[in-house]
Amino acid sequence: MSLYAQLKQRAADGKPIRIGLIGAGKFGSMYLAQVPRTPGVHLAAIADLAPDAARRNLARVGWEPARTDAAGLDDALQRGTTHVGDDWRALVSHPAIDVIVECTGHPVAAVEHCLAAFGNGKHVVNVTVEADAFCGPLLAHRAREAGVVYSLAFGDQPALICDLVDWARTCGFPVTAAGRGHKWLPHFCASTPETVWGYYGLTPEQAVRGGLNPKMFNSFLDGSKPSIESTAVSNATGLAVPGNGLLYPPASVDQIPTVTRPIAEGGVLEKKGMVEVISSLRPDGTPIDYDIRMGVWVTVEGETGYIRNCFEEYNAHTDPTGRYFTLYKRWHLIGLEVGMSVASVALRGEATGVADGWNADVVATAKRDLRVGELLDGEGGYTVWGRLLPAQTSQRIGGLPLGLAHDVKVVRPVKQGQSLTWSDVALDTSTAAYRVRREMESLFGAPQLKTA
Repeated sequence: MSLYAQLKQRAADGKPIRIGLIGAGKFGSMYLAQVPRTPGVHLAAIADLAPDAARRNLARVGWEPARTDAAGLDDALQRGTTHVGDDWRALVSHPAIDVIVECTGHPVAAVEHCLAAFGNGKHVVNVTVEADAFCGPLLAHRAREAGVVYSLAFGDQPALICDLVDWARTCGFPVTAAGRGHKWLPHFCASTPETVWGYYGLTPEQAVRGGLNPKMFNSFLDGSKPSIESTAVSNATGLAVPGNGLLYPPASVDQIPTVTRPIAEGGVLEKKGMVEVISSLRPDGTPIDYDIRMGVWVTVEGETGYIRNCFEEYNAHTDPTGRYFTLYKRWHLIGLEVGMSVASVALRGEATGVADGWNADVVATAKRDLRVGELLDGEGGYTVWGRLLPAQTSQRIGGLPLGLAHDVKVVRPVKQGQSLTWSDVALDTSTAAYRVRREMESLFGAPQLKTA
């Protein structure tokens, strides 16, 4: 039975999936635009630090004011409307809520929200992939202990990549590589919120019209978000990550199966079974025709002559040897697709991507020389960007996870391009996010040799 059929049945039975949304910014607004068009779901409440801003976003995506005039959660549940407020604790603790959609984009807060939701028996669709990148395996572990489902959000690229990897493996194909596209040149890693729109290809006017956050979009551009999302994919699929960060090989769609082969076979991969990101720009900055900038892909291997003959017979575009084939989606629709995760979690009890090990990490890396006393401002800001590293490498060097590099003070000088360590900053060790990260390292990390 399809998810849509099940949703229609829930609507007919008067038993909708009851959803609570935390955070109604850009991503949340895209999901809100689809909720009135989806049967069998009731968005009972929204918790946002700025309820008035949330209401403005609701109006912007087409909600009538009468839909959001509920005085409280119980009123919303009784009338089938939506309550807008700022009390996320009341939202995650209410017994009628089935699924929490965490959509704040703030990794430290997201961890607290997820843990509280698990503690109250709620499934969680976590849009804040930054939180998953630095402690996703532990969040998944806690969810299983609580008997609930924790999931990456469909529409965001990690869940879409996980879906392609699952397709490949379910069909019997070994996965050679998988990943997403990106507009990338090496100097973008030093981009700041002041330079982002020019690099990104948008005017300031377009950014204002779309309500776009320059710091958030800069986290896409400077390589932080691709590293974060690749970490989530690696931890969910078991695919390995490059030894010293993403390579961003430039390629058009038809070149992906050639580029995403092992080095020994003419590609860029250290070995088979890795995540990578394809750039839509040539090294000289010129755009590549028919790029995968906004999409996702998986490269599989035809292991036998018969399978490779099938590739040829059905005109599947492969590398020159006919061994490697890439399936792709050239676009992703971000928050407009989150309903797939909500339905899958609530109706099938299945995540649309979830970490099952700690394979990869994102380490805060200096955008410029950092002085003692400066405050780090997290991904997309002026001080650090995120480099993807194998988890063992991160643990060995004591790498500071990017997700904790928010509003923390530098206590030792750090040179531009250097990865920060725990010892370089003064962290608040009382936060749930810090404790969860350290617990994850003890549960999933490799034993470390003691040094004198």
